[in-house]
Amino acid sequence: MTSEPLAALFAELGRLQELRRLEGELARRGFARVAGVDEAGRGSLAGPVVAAAVILPPGCVLPGLDDSKRLDPESRALLDREIRRVALAFAVGEVSAKAIDAGDILRASLEAMRRAVVALEPPPDALLVDAVRVPGVRMAQLPVIRGDSLSASIAAASIVAKVYRDGLLEALGRSHPAYGFESHKGYGTPEHWDALRLCGPCPEHRLPYRGVVPDGAGGAIGGRAVGGRG
Repeated sequence: MTSEPLAALFAELGRLQELRRLEGELARRGFARVAGVDEAGRGSLAGPVVAAAVILPPGCVLPGLDDSKRLDPESRALLDREIRRVALAFAVGEVSAKAIDAGDILRASLEAMRRAVVALEPPPDALLVDAVRVPGVRMAQLPVIRGDSLSASIAAASIVAKVYRDGLLEALGRSHPAYGFESHKGYGTPEHWDALRLCGPCPEHRLPYRGVVPDGAGGAIGGRAVGGRG
């Protein structure tokens, strides 16, 4: 019996070590501060799209660190606090629902990522990004498919972005109680579709998304960026 917990411990340590492999390779190539970048809310019907950028210190081990989608809310909240405590730098960027309406969700997601990256202090030497390249920043970048499962810093960014955005949608649920944002975080659950059919969209809905309303609405890119250090 005692060998089972020990085997699980070694398996977790091995997984966490593998998560640091990309950051370690970039460090060996002279990139001292590597930021992981990821977004949350791209598929939501309402609210902003949020991105986070996180620079973890060398050799940082965060037990339980993983893609935010694989974690329950309590685990995400605990890891979010620990990431913010130990990070060399972290920042969050967001782009509003109206700005998404004015362009498209990919453009908005990339802009949220750019805002998060440029808000980092100290700035990174290189980026590890979940699946895409961040426009408008002049530094080495490595897009990583399924990066939130393969890179510690991208996983950390996915958690920070998700927890931050969930907080925004919980506040939105209090200001627009008819839609249940606090439970589904703006995604297309049956509850949410029922509320849309009954009440129509609120100002925080993404109007061009299919089924929200027939036609979209315009507006300028809006949003903000916030940052901090551990």
